[in-house]
Amino acid sequence: MPELEPAGYALRPYRDADFEACVELWRKCGITVSYNDPAEDVALWQRSTEAEILLAERGGAVVGTICVGHDGHRGWLYQVAVDPKLRHQGLGRKLVRAGEDWLIERGVPKVQLMIRPTNEGVRRFYESLGYELTPRLIMARWLKQLTGPQPVEPATLKVTVTYLEMTEPPRPEPAHPPSNRRIALLRAQKPTLKFYRFLYDAVGEDWTWWERRIIPDERLAAYLQDERVEVYVLYVEGQPAGFFELDGREAGRIDLGMFGLMPQFVGQGLGGWFLQAAVETAWERKPARVTVNTCTLDHPRALPLYQKAGFTPVRQEAKTIVDPRSIGILPPKQKAT
Repeated sequence: MPELEPAGYALRPYRDADFEACVELWRKCGITVSYNDPAEDVALWQRSTEAEILLAERGGAVVGTICVGHDGHRGWLYQVAVDPKLRHQGLGRKLVRAGEDWLIERGVPKVQLMIRPTNEGVRRFYESLGYELTPRLIMARWLKQLTGPQPVEPATLKVTVTYLEMTEPPRPEPAHPPSNRRIALLRAQKPTLKFYRFLYDAVGEDWTWWERRIIPDERLAAYLQDERVEVYVLYVEGQPAGFFELDGREAGRIDLGMFGLMPQFVGQGLGGWFLQAAVETAWERKPARVTVNTCTLDHPRALPLYQKAGFTPVRQEAKTIVDPRSIGILPPKQKAT
């Protein structure tokens, strides 16, 4: 079997005994859907002389897949999957290149694939490999009678992200926390995953913070253990009331990656002082610039608050994302009573 980098991975063709392992991997990666039967898909690929399923294997376990084939004119890639615990090690890139090599050996001049327009992460992955958006419409029709749940597209949200920065420490009017409260701001030294996820969910659920919810524990733990990442927790009357996070992994820049108060502490005169404390803490690291971003899903006063603190908008980006509440990443919003 040919070796795949990183070392320890082998590439080989699919065998009938691999079916359960492949389906389990696809489920872990969230690429199975109710209206596509994996058994039927695999059988169809296996019957074709112009398609093949390739597997990445490590220690006898299936840890990656790619289904590659062609229609006589174009090559197609499907089921590109890597075990979530092994992502960001280059294995996905190697699988895509293996699929491309398979097509090149057969004289196929072009390869393409389909991505949902809201799947920004996957789109960026393929763009990093040289893939480009092709302005074509894809039209389809089912040729068999569907049984069971019918395909339902998840809801989407239109979002505008504003990126801001400051290139020198601001000189704002000093802000003070309410004098009638017992308040403390403490750094959480290498916080546990459980505590960090509690802070993230408690502060961000109302504002549709979802990205960190789907990051695997191993990857998030490595991030939090990085000496260049700092998490500070605000306590009011002994209770956690909010947190901010400084990411200094990029030379010369401190990013205010997370900032917010828990819902029960919003509107109590804490926000301005808390943000000023975050900015001052960031500048103590003597970066060339401090950055932050906010979007239209955040509190409506977030953008003016950042501007008042000394941040200047540098660009905006409009995007459409899958509503995380429509696919179960966040719980449905409670209806007002």
